[in-house]
Order: sequence, then C-alpha cells, then structure tokens
Amino acid sequence: MTQDWLGLAGQVAIVTGAGGGIGSAIAAELAAAGAVVGLLDRDGAAAEAVASRLRDLGASAVATACDITDEASVRMAMETTRAALGDAAILVNNAGILRPGALADIPIAQWNALLAVNLTGCLTCAQAVRPQMLARGGGSLVHIASIAATNPQPRSGAYSPSKAGVAMLSRQLALEWGPDGIRSNIVSPGFIRTPMSEAFYLAPGILERREAMVPRGRVGTPQDIADAVTFLASARASYVNGAELLVDGGLDQVMMELTPRPGF
Repeated sequence: MTQDWLGLAGQVAIVTGAGGGIGSAIAAELAAAGAVVGLLDRDGAAAEAVASRLRDLGASAVATACDITDEASVRMAMETTRAALGDAAILVNNAGILRPGALADIPIAQWNALLAVNLTGCLTCAQAVRPQMLARGGGSLVHIASIAATNPQPRSGAYSPSKAGVAMLSRQLALEWGPDGIRSNIVSPGFIRTPMSEAFYLAPGILERREAMVPRGRVGTPQDIADAVTFLASARASYVNGAELLVDGGLDQVMMELTPRPGF
C-alpha cells in the first residue's frame, strides 16, 4: 500500500465553516492525508486558530474570513485561497447554522437567513470554485447535509428543508457538472457531538438516552464525519457521484425497532 493511498497529496481542499467542530476535524483529516487546506469561516480568528494548529503539525493551511451568504465575500475568499495554494481540487460545503422556531409563527426573515447559509451558500461556493476545478480538469464537491433532510426535525425552522435542499442540490450538481469531471456527493451526519450541540448533551440523561437509540451504541464525533468526507473527496471515490453517505451509527434504521409489535 502506498503512503498516498487516497491520492490527496498536494491537492488543494477548501473547507467552509472550518472554525467549528466538524469543519476543523475535516480540515485536519484532509491535511493529515496530504492535502493543502484553505479554511473559510465567518469567524476569521477561529479559522486562523485551526490553520495555525495545522501548520504547527507541518501542514500547509491558509485561513480566510468569509461570509458565504455574500457572493463578493465568497469570490474574494476563493481567489485569496487560489493565490496562496493553487487551484482547488476539493470543496467541502460544511458551514451551517441551526435556529429554533415552529413553522406556525417563524419570521420569514429568520427562515430566509438560515436558507441563505445552509443551502444558497453551498451553491454560491460551488459556483465560485468551479472555474478552478475546470482549470485543473475536475474536482470533488462534498456537502454536509443531515439525517434531518429525510427525517423532519420539528421546531427547528428551516433546518430540515435546508438540508433536504442540499441533498437535491448535490444530486443536480452531480448530473450537470459530472461531464466536466466534477463530482458531487453528500455526507449526512446524525447525533454528532459538537460545540454547537454540546448544550443538549449537558442536560442530565440526554447522552445516555441518545446512545441507547443508536444501534452502534454511541454518539458520533466530528472525526467520524471527517473520515467519510475525506474518502468521498479522494481519488478512491472517483466513480462515486450523486451519492449520500449516512454517518449516524445506524440511527436512520431504528423506526421499526421502536414500533410496538406483540410477540417480538
């Protein structure tokens, strides 16, 4: 087995939301596989902190502040990363937000604000990086969706619709851009413990109850997502296009197990 089994050595990978829990884990795993990494985040200081840690480990990493809801900000960030690292081979659309709200009375401005990050931001970043991928003969898009894309998450406003949109956006990109050598796939996490969800796990009994729901018997970590993303981004997934990879420990399969059945 060669050291560069994944074929990522020297490849330029851009990760959005790279200052957060899942984003930083993805950036670190790509760097460990030999990629050079551009870290984008609305919080530029958080992205730079992650980039600095990666550089301390010997990786090549550049952080750029970027608001993915602003086309000009995205174009500038992509160009800054290209100038520093070269044309991108990989884009990981990881940036996302969660805002509670019942559909009966959620303000439309709040609905639109979440869609602007979770869904429209994915397309904006993909459009901005497309010329770089075309210049090098192709590339890989990996979008972070959620099991909430197919299992409606109540009282979470636009979150489930936004992730369902990401799933369909990825499939459409796979169809339209596949002939150009650009693949598009999604990773759908479920029950991943991150700084964004940490408050849930601090409530008494929640961790144990969630672990009991998952066939694998544990709650996931950002590393679980990073491993899946790195595979889909790599040459080992060169014939994988328009696919969804569930990373949820089997959580999506438990409905019938939770259904009362006499005699079982």
